[in-house]
Order: sequence, then C-alpha cells, then structure tokens
Amino acid sequence: MNTQSNAMPDFPRDPHASAPLAMSETRPLYWSIQRELWENRSIYIAPLIAGGVYLLGYTISLLWLPRMMREWAELDPMQQRMKLAEPYAHAGMLVALVAFIVGIFYSLDALHGERRDRSILFWKSLPVSDLTTVLSKASVPLLILPALVFVISVAVQWIMFVMSSAAFLLSGVGHAMPWAPPLLEMEVVLLYGVIVLVLWHAPVYCWMLLVSGWARRAAFLWAVLPPIAVGAFEVIAFHTTHFGKMMGDRLFGFASGAFDLVDPNGVPIDAHFIPLSRLAPLRFLGSPGLWLGLLFAAICVAAAVRLRRYQGPI
Repeated sequence: MNTQSNAMPDFPRDPHASAPLAMSETRPLYWSIQRELWENRSIYIAPLIAGGVYLLGYTISLLWLPRMMREWAELDPMQQRMKLAEPYAHAGMLVALVAFIVGIFYSLDALHGERRDRSILFWKSLPVSDLTTVLSKASVPLLILPALVFVISVAVQWIMFVMSSAAFLLSGVGHAMPWAPPLLEMEVVLLYGVIVLVLWHAPVYCWMLLVSGWARRAAFLWAVLPPIAVGAFEVIAFHTTHFGKMMGDRLFGFASGAFDLVDPNGVPIDAHFIPLSRLAPLRFLGSPGLWLGLLFAAICVAAAVRLRRYQGPI
C-alpha cells in the first residue's frame, strides 16, 4: 500500500494556482487582434493592392517623365516642388481612402458576422472577456489600419522615388537629385495626417461597431439611415441643416482644424505639399469637436461591450 501511494502523481492542491501565469502568457488582447488579422485578410490585402495598382500606373507614367521635367523647368521653384510632390501625395491619399473603406465595412461586420455564423458561441466559451473582444475589434480601424496606411504609403513613395530617379538619370535630361521631392518632410506630414484622421474618424468606426453588435440584419442600413433620417427631419421641421453640416464636418472637417491651409499672405496652400510650419497640432487637440467625438466613441465601445455580453447568435 505504501509503494502504491508513493507512485501516485503529485497534483497541486489548488488547480487554479497557475491560471494567472498562464493567462498572462497568452496575452488575450494580443491574440484576439491576431485572430482578427487571420480571419480578415482584406485588412492588409486591400491597402497593399491599392499601393500596387498605384505603383503600376506610376511606372507607366514614367514614360512621359522627361517631357514633363522639361515643362516643369520653366516653373518657379515652389511650383516645381508642388509638381514633384503631387504623385507622392496621391499615393498616400489612395491608400488612406482604401483603408477607410475597409475600416467601415470591417466595423460593420466585426460583431455582426460572429453572430450570423454562430461562431460567437465558440468564442464566448473561451476565457476572453467581452471587453477584450470588443477592444481587439476596435483596434483594427483605430490602430492596425492607420499603421498599415503609413507603412505602405512610405514604402510606395520610396519605390516611386527610386524609379523616378533612375528614369530621370537614364533620360539624359540632368541629375535627379535637384528634382527630388521633399520626401522626408512629406512623410512627417503623412504620419501627422494619419494620426489626425484616426482621432477624427474614431466616432464613425465605433458607431459602426455598435450597430454591428445590435443589428440582426442589414447593419449598413441601420448605421446609415438614422443619421439621414435625423438630418431630413431637421430640414423639414426647422429648415436648418446643422446636423447635416456636423456629419459632413465629421467626415471631411479634420483638415481645417489640423492644418493652416492659408499662408501669412492669405494665399491658399496646395494640399499636395503641406510644409511642417503649417501643421497645427495644438489647435487640433484644443478642438471641442475632437473631444466630443472621442467621448461619443468611448460610449459606443462601452455599449458594444454590454451588447455582446447579452447578445446571442442570430
């Protein structure tokens, strides 16, 4: 009997003693974000395709580079800088636009999709809280996509610079470096612009996420029709358009608060190249619209967490 008892394995008295260590090692939020990337490859594939398509078009346009350079030689230095910066700015704008569209449709399907395919039953069986799940989904449009926009845009712009420099040298028109755009300065402005965009559009993404967790079907219509109905009601009842202007400002009004788009002489600045001196971060951070939008975004996230706690499959 003594020999048999000594051969028994020594189980820990408290089966939950090692649980905190295991949970800290698995990092639920990190792996939840990884799951979103694994299950939604369009998050990074769509911006990559946008950058690749733009590079293809820019490569074809290099056939006309020598002629354009001779034409630009007659312009003043500031106009030359604008002409050189224009295609690089367009590359960043295209990638950012595609990422914005991806973020909208991802947010609309983030919580609705797992209810539709009933996978919510499996994910709720795991030791991952509803808060962690919702935060991981919100981090895609608020963190992952902005980071991808910056990295892909910078990569595309540097590839464009290498190709244009080689094409210019081979054309025999002259040396490429005097014609180089202010690329480093543009990338600093790009990083600032990406941060501005994500902060300004945060309530849009979080509203879509909330609707995704609430709607049983047609999540896009439930997300879009209420604001349209409120705006139409205001026009009919009060003959004003304050709500519509507020919605338009939420989508496109970030530039006026984050940049000084008029120089000291009152001349408008071309948006293709905004100098560092024209950035206005303090004014942007002091905007009431920014903080009201972030407060609305936080409320939407909190409501989405509560909804997921009680919502089941559709």
